[in-house]
Amino acid sequence: MHLTKEDIQNTERIKRLNIINSITGIKPANLIGTISNDGKTNLAIFSSVIHLGSNPALIGFILRPDREAGQHTFDNIKENGSYTINHIHESFIEQAHYTSAKFARDESEFEKCALTEEFIGDHKAPFVKESKLKLGMKIVQTIPIELNGTVLIIGEVEHLIIPDAAVDDQGQIDLSQPNDVGISGLNTYYKLEKIAQFPYARPNALPDFSK
Repeated sequence: MHLTKEDIQNTERIKRLNIINSITGIKPANLIGTISNDGKTNLAIFSSVIHLGSNPALIGFILRPDREAGQHTFDNIKENGSYTINHIHESFIEQAHYTSAKFARDESEFEKCALTEEFIGDHKAPFVKESKLKLGMKIVQTIPIELNGTVLIIGEVEHLIIPDAAVDDQGQIDLSQPNDVGISGLNTYYKLEKIAQFPYARPNALPDFSK
């Protein structure tokens, strides 16, 4: 298959949506938890979480404020500045997927999708108890992307919870240990399997690729 820009634009909407959402490969699967100042919790699945820097520890994600999940998430984050990022594991893929349904503002995806709210320390936003690898975040910047009406949310990590067995002495995390999953497109999920680990790459220490 070879599609030009014109071919893509002329492709039927749902087929085009599926193709373009899949071409970047396997994406991280996360649930983002928020809470309004009047105590209404929200949980939404996102596949756009990205690493932005380690010092300070900055993580970003893209949302669409013009859609229900994005609007509720964005409204809550703007109210109190707190949210959580929770890895999705194989044991609750189906529940996580259905948080993408268009629930009303006063309906909590935690309750509707049989996931458990967990409040840790002084962090205001709810974590997903079923998730073993999760981050408590504080918003530090928003960047509107005018081209398509999305917003880049940049947050700093305030809490980081990782299973001890998944982290080695150098801080390398084996994401297959807690059975993390990834997303392709909008609704296809993949297992993660660790297949290799290499040393830091240096020009004067290349392997012999001719073997």
